[in-house]
Amino acid sequence: MADRPGGTLAAYRALLGAQARSQTAYRVSFVVDLVGNVGATVFDVLTVLVLFGVTRELGGFTLRETLVMVGLSACAFATADLLVGNIERIPRYVRTGTLDAVLLRPLGALPQLLLMDLPLRKVSRALFGLAVWVVAVASADVDWTPGRALLVVVAPLAGVVFFGSIFVAAATVSFFWIESGELANSLTYGGRDFTSYPVTVYGGWFRGLFAYGLGFAFVSYHPALALLGRADPLGLPAWVGWAAPGVALVAAAAAALAWRFGIRHYRSTGS
Repeated sequence: MADRPGGTLAAYRALLGAQARSQTAYRVSFVVDLVGNVGATVFDVLTVLVLFGVTRELGGFTLRETLVMVGLSACAFATADLLVGNIERIPRYVRTGTLDAVLLRPLGALPQLLLMDLPLRKVSRALFGLAVWVVAVASADVDWTPGRALLVVVAPLAGVVFFGSIFVAAATVSFFWIESGELANSLTYGGRDFTSYPVTVYGGWFRGLFAYGLGFAFVSYHPALALLGRADPLGLPAWVGWAAPGVALVAAAAAALAWRFGIRHYRSTGS
């Protein structure tokens, strides 16, 4: 039965298996999608390379140092987009009444929604993001310590949790405002673009809001500083670079609260 732990896991596996079979039924189309999905991350890297074609530093950082931030951002965002990104379909589910059917099933609403249309074609983007991260770290001048070796693994995972939390929190707005897609995109994809560069290139209220008000500085900028052993040009202490896991957990807790609040206050479409 689905109300037992084993039955629940079996139901989730069935949902995932059905998605995998449907998406890979047409193999040529699936392979084309896999290749095409790498493009967004490739362009992110190329944009940075083009910028360094006309300047030696960006916000006080060299190309190798900036690529560490780009790699960390690309790896974290692409993986979160693969695992959680389809939650941005919530407005369509609300509009068509699909969410009503989901809520009637004896399974968690969020896991169902994530597995209903898991975009397996985005696996290539996540793998490419991981490759960029590995190459960037390998080419950087890192003074390796046990702590930094651990950070290389933990920082991308924290970034995945953080971006996943942003996806979920932004999606909950759709429970109250069905046309909130642009707002959600400004936080998710806008956050990806923000974390691809040193926060020192931004200024004023914009940097304060995105970097520290929303916490995007802890996705790539501060972990990169800790990994590279660089002092923060903005004057924050060195320990801030190790705070990414804590910030990610806070973001996850906030997203969970927002999701529960949205589900409790959701009003059926009646369809």
